[in-house]
Amino acid sequence: MPFWVSSSAAVPSLPKRKRAMSDVIALASYAADVWLPAGGGTELVSAIDGSIVATMPAEAEPTVMLDYARRVGGPALRAMTFQQRGKMLRALADALSARKDELYQLSFLTGATRGDNAFDIDGGIGTLFVYASKAKALPDTHVMLDGGREAISKGNFAGQHILAPLSGVAVHINAYNFPVWGMLEKLAPTLLAGVPAIVKPATTGAYLTAAAFRIMIDSGALPPGAVQLLLGSTGDLINQLGGQDSVAFTGSAATAAKLKANPNVIANTVRFTAEQDSLNASVLGPEVSIESPEFDLFVKEAVREITQKAGQKCTAIRRIMVSQALLEPVQQAIVARLSKTAVGDPREETTRMGALAGLPQRDDVADNVARLRGEAEVVTGGEALDLGGSLGQGAFFAPTLLRCDNPATAEMVHAVEAFGPVSTLMPYGDLDDAVALANRGLGSLAMSIFSHDPVAVAALVSGTSVFHGRIMVVDRDSAADATGHGAALPHLQHGGPGRAGGGAELGGVIGMMPYLQRTALQAAPATLDLLAGL
Repeated sequence: MPFWVSSSAAVPSLPKRKRAMSDVIALASYAADVWLPAGGGTELVSAIDGSIVATMPAEAEPTVMLDYARRVGGPALRAMTFQQRGKMLRALADALSARKDELYQLSFLTGATRGDNAFDIDGGIGTLFVYASKAKALPDTHVMLDGGREAISKGNFAGQHILAPLSGVAVHINAYNFPVWGMLEKLAPTLLAGVPAIVKPATTGAYLTAAAFRIMIDSGALPPGAVQLLLGSTGDLINQLGGQDSVAFTGSAATAAKLKANPNVIANTVRFTAEQDSLNASVLGPEVSIESPEFDLFVKEAVREITQKAGQKCTAIRRIMVSQALLEPVQQAIVARLSKTAVGDPREETTRMGALAGLPQRDDVADNVARLRGEAEVVTGGEALDLGGSLGQGAFFAPTLLRCDNPATAEMVHAVEAFGPVSTLMPYGDLDDAVALANRGLGSLAMSIFSHDPVAVAALVSGTSVFHGRIMVVDRDSAADATGHGAALPHLQHGGPGRAGGGAELGGVIGMMPYLQRTALQAAPATLDLLAGL
């Protein structure tokens, strides 16, 4: 039985608002390979019924964590080769897979449905598996060649770029929407690169991150100091970082801007990558009619993106763009599907959409929907849901579709993200208009195009790619194998320009680059041969 489940809770039932103290998880930070004193701090409540799930610990000491990571964790990881670290990731993935049912039970309390669990928990574990597989193609050495050898003189002298792990620590500051995937998608490339990490999860849902983290520690697969867990405030952690350290942040643009502007980050050129707000678009091709296969595919994807994870995905579709002629039919089709979405207890098999992460998040969504109402009409939803009974204190919000008839002159629909089950439908005139509207997001993580017309697809991709980190094109021939608009895949980069933060994560080996230093070597070919085997 896992450490956080009491005998009475092994088979989940609808929890009471007041749990027995034995059922409340006392969370603990993990520093210098020791679990620190647990609990006693902020109470974390269930998203579905408001009952107390866990208590946060007292603040940890970041100085101790940083010192241990640099002095113990870094050398231990760098002593391993790339392939050895890949096997380490495989062991972590196996350990998490063996105990993922434990994580599912906790994940329900964050408001996630069974399908959402697969997206967060299985998706995170899958990322570890992918990076473990990628490591097989890397050298069994401590440094990696980057590109081919360059002849830089007529004589016996050449150049070669190499990549080596930084000697500092990676600080991972994660968002609340994906407690497991958010941690693992950052850890996989970091650990494979050979850099220790301090994981700082969002307070909301931290109990799920902590459970997955403990499984990794229990596995025995990690060398000393490879990972540490910082719950609660970061204190003055950012002020202690240096030029060999890095920060990977996921969250709001406002917080990202504050961190990037930290005088210490600027003075020491601390590597910083951010994944933040994004007004992602999905465009239905101008040639599509109601009878076209792409019409139904588009509607299904829009509805899935509104309801999956209750819309709490940084890649979710926020702007649905269709030709003027299809505005009414698409609206009717989306509303019809949303009306059939069963919202409720995520532990029930019949539930298709659960709760938002908490009441503060629900209030924030409601506030932003109110802002959007200034330019758009609520077609369906638009309000919090009181499901009554034991779910009466849950953070439920109705699946919501808004409609903006004049997107060219609107501002809010292209700038305000209601981070929940909310999307805005809008018409475009021609392809140039569609391109202009998509780019009004000023930088997005993801965009999708549903079209069977290669000319339209080419125009949309060429016109929007520099404003988007990822573009998915779907038609009748590819739909069965398409991976989904909102799926951030470990094989491909996850990030976007401008408003989306300008960062890039994942992408296979590309995702390791923030944690590696590229150095140009100049030497005789024989010397370069020797250095390549380090």
